[in-house]
Amino acid sequence: MEKIWFITGCSGGFGKLLAEAAAARGDKVVATARNVTTLKELHQRYPDTVRTVALDVTRADSIASAVADAEAAFGRLDVLVNNAGHGFLGAIEEGTADEYRPLFDVNVFGLIEMTRAALPLMRRTNGGRIVNLSSGAGIIGMGGHGYYNATKFAVEGLSEALAEEVAPLGIRVIIVEPGPFRTEFLGRSITVAKQQIEAYSATGGGARVYREGNDGRQPGDPHKAVAIMMQAIDAGDPPLHLPIGPRAYALAERKLAAFKADMEAWRGVAIATDFSSSEGH
Repeated sequence: MEKIWFITGCSGGFGKLLAEAAAARGDKVVATARNVTTLKELHQRYPDTVRTVALDVTRADSIASAVADAEAAFGRLDVLVNNAGHGFLGAIEEGTADEYRPLFDVNVFGLIEMTRAALPLMRRTNGGRIVNLSSGAGIIGMGGHGYYNATKFAVEGLSEALAEEVAPLGIRVIIVEPGPFRTEFLGRSITVAKQQIEAYSATGGGARVYREGNDGRQPGDPHKAVAIMMQAIDAGDPPLHLPIGPRAYALAERKLAAFKADMEAWRGVAIATDFSSSEGH
């Protein structure tokens, strides 16, 4: 049975590739972008399966209009992919409100409002999927990436809670946590703090150096990543967490090991916090 998809951020990267993969196999796709003209080629390639819609996830009216368009066209929604987002590099002290707040507006609040708007339509379909694009940066915090980490950590927590809420409705949530893949992310999809403080040259500065030396040279093949995402979306029992790529797995394993080490080192004192029976509580 064909699926009806709604994908945000289809002007490039994983959003575009997912839209192409779904359309190529005959599924119907509502492909969105802030500038709908960037989707012209996609629609021309798949005129019978791709519907292109302008969407700015930071505007409630834009979200409502796009979802209404999808409902009028297809009457249901099987797969929501929250892919729209961008990055920001800089130490915490270096970032300013006008630089990091827009990051939260798109990566966190835009995802929230998009999900809230789509859920009434998705609840009509038993077996729906909500796919939230997180990152290896949603698994572990790294110097120079703190604000981006914060947005993706928010996506992780929100998605875990959402998964509990919608599971009885037949909807499953998949948190995709890719490592470095050769998309536009290190190029047009990322901004850098204007302020540079020498004290953070080895941390925030290191993130800048990584970007400059790796844009267009990331080891991951995005087509292979998308094939894994498609497989997970189609699975009868999809994973909640889906790290993709060796770097993502290494980060997850490092986080788990460090977390466990901290817990074990402090277990004796950290769990002795309940009232004792002699205290009468």
